[in-house]
Amino acid sequence: MPVSFVGSAMTNDGSETRARSGAMFDKDYTLRLAQAHEESDWDRMLIAYRSNWPDPAQVAAYLAAHTDRIGFLVAHRPNVSYPTFAATTYATFDHLTNGRLTLHFISGGFDDDQQREGDFLKKDERYARTREYMQIVKKAWTSHEPFDYEGEHYRFTDFVSDVFPAQQPRPALSFGGSSAAAYAVGGAEADIYGLWAESLAGTAEQIASVRAAARAAGRTDMPRLHCAFRPILGATEEQAWEKAHRVVDLIHARKQGLSKSQDIASWRLRQMAEKGERYDRALWTGTVAATGGGGPVAALVGTPETVAAALIDYVDLGVEIIAAHGYDYLEDAVEFGREVIPIVREEIAKRDAERGTLADAGTKGRAAASGAGAVGA
Repeated sequence: MPVSFVGSAMTNDGSETRARSGAMFDKDYTLRLAQAHEESDWDRMLIAYRSNWPDPAQVAAYLAAHTDRIGFLVAHRPNVSYPTFAATTYATFDHLTNGRLTLHFISGGFDDDQQREGDFLKKDERYARTREYMQIVKKAWTSHEPFDYEGEHYRFTDFVSDVFPAQQPRPALSFGGSSAAAYAVGGAEADIYGLWAESLAGTAEQIASVRAAARAAGRTDMPRLHCAFRPILGATEEQAWEKAHRVVDLIHARKQGLSKSQDIASWRLRQMAEKGERYDRALWTGTVAATGGGGPVAALVGTPETVAAALIDYVDLGVEIIAAHGYDYLEDAVEFGREVIPIVREEIAKRDAERGTLADAGTKGRAAASGAGAVGA
């Protein structure tokens, strides 16, 4: 099973542990970070969204013009544009980049940030709107005949696009969330379902919920699973844990207050942190407790070999897309690409080869048995 890796296209060098050195959109730093990801063999970069951040679509277009291969997971909030407009906008982007788009839908976890853009819908209403939005974008990307739509949030007649994505039949749509409403939307509509890393047991529970929602929606295919981590690496286990505790000290030194996110994903992370600090092979909740869980902040701590083995544990649960970024975005992206990604890919390739060998042997065995039966008859 192929596994892909997603980094983060941060637009400045500031993080939870360090103040940024320049403007919110430092385009030179952003480009260096993207080129470092591409050179370090990452597959894709997430370009995140918040009301006062640089526009993800334009950042992606800028980076695409200066890179050759890396893909872009572009975050989009349905409250900011009409879905037919978004469909043509991102179909155009997919053409400009020769098929490097994955579109990630965010319903919104912070009421205050939604309201800054005039969006006063409650959370479950936002999820319902996102479901309609995804349906419309998919149809606009694939329908060559005019169509009408009438839902709770959108209504139009006789729309047909004259621009279609480079990827056929269309780019993948990504979505995330940890509530029953989120599972219902993503299970029904998403090609990729994003989760924030929890313990193996907690992640397995969420995967089961996503798949149950997909089956309830009548799907036979399942969304591919994307899981996000904060790796903290060291040459030895001791050095990794020393670094992890330094990270938390720096977070506490810079913190302006705990996360106020209303989303269930953050609540689940906080609950996990309250129950314990270390889980499974390398998962650590120290960074969750320090930040309040407002994002994918659970850490994997250890040597590259330990962190790679921990990631493979999640692959064994069904995760196909691994998202990761550290606290020094540029340095950590290069280190993770050099030290961890090759180990994971090598192990997955080895397993796939072994499965292929066993499958070939089984096919030959069945053929031989069938032949022997025919002769005997």
